[in-house]
Amino acid sequence: MAAITRLANHSRSSTFPSIWKAMITTSASASASASSSPSSGSDLSSRNVQWVFLGCPGVGKGTYASRLSSLLGVPHIATGDLVRHELSSNGPLSHQLAESVNQGKLVSDEIIISLLSKRLETGETRGESGFILDGFPRTIRQAEILEGVADIDLVVNLRLPEKALIEKCLGRRICGQCGKNFNVASINIKGENGMPDISMAPLMPPLQCASKLITRADDTEAVVKERLLVYSEKSQPLEEFYRNRAKLLEFDLPGGIPESWPKLLEALNLDEHEEKLSAAA
Repeated sequence: MAAITRLANHSRSSTFPSIWKAMITTSASASASASSSPSSGSDLSSRNVQWVFLGCPGVGKGTYASRLSSLLGVPHIATGDLVRHELSSNGPLSHQLAESVNQGKLVSDEIIISLLSKRLETGETRGESGFILDGFPRTIRQAEILEGVADIDLVVNLRLPEKALIEKCLGRRICGQCGKNFNVASINIKGENGMPDISMAPLMPPLQCASKLITRADDTEAVVKERLLVYSEKSQPLEEFYRNRAKLLEFDLPGGIPESWPKLLEALNLDEHEEKLSAAA
C-alpha cells in the first residue's frame, strides 16, 4: 500500500489501476538483492522480462525496444507514443502536453504516470505480462516511483555522439497513413578521441509511404538541442541510479541496425535465443 500512496502523491487522479497492485505483489515476491552484474537473457524461461531502455532523444530506444519486444513476446510500452496518442485525441490533457512537447520540455510526472497507468491497465485486461519500458523513467523521482511497484530486471542505456543524435532526429519521418517510422538521414561521422567512425544508412520508406511522410513537430534543430540539454540535466543521473543497483548495461551503438542489432543481442545474451526462434519458425 505504501507504493500506492507514493503514486497518489504524484498524480492528480484519486484512483489507480489494479495493475499497480499486481506489480507490487510481483515485486514483493521477487528477490530484492541485485547481482554483481546486470541479468539479461539468461532467465527468460522462468518469467517475463521487465526491462527499461534509457538513452538520449533520437538514439533509437523505440527501434531496438520494439525489436526485442517481438523477439521476447512482451509488450513494448513507449511513453512518447502514449503522449502523441493523447495529443492527437484532443483530450483534456492535450493542450498541456502540446505546450511541453513543442518546447522540448519533460512532461510532468503526474501526466506520464496517468498515461502509463491507463496503458498498463489495458494490457492487464488483455493478459499481458512483463514489459519493455521506453521513455520512463526519465528522472530519479520517476525511477523511485517505478522501483516501488515493479522489479526491474535490466536497464539498457543506448549511447551515440551528440552530432549523430541531432542528425538522426532531424531525419526522422512518419508515414501519415500507416504510422510507421523512417529516417532519411545518411550519417557518416569521423571518430574522435579514440572512438570509432559511425555510419548509418537511411531507413527509407516503401513506395506506398514515400509520398505520405511527415516530420514530427518537435523535430526541429532548436527543439532537439533543447531536449538533449534537458536529458543531460534531468535524465543522465538515472545512469548512476541504476549503476549503483547493478542493473545498468551501457551499450555504445556501433552504427545502424545491421551493425548494432546482432551486437546488442550478444550483449544481452540473446543471440542464441534468436537463433532458436528462427530455427523453429
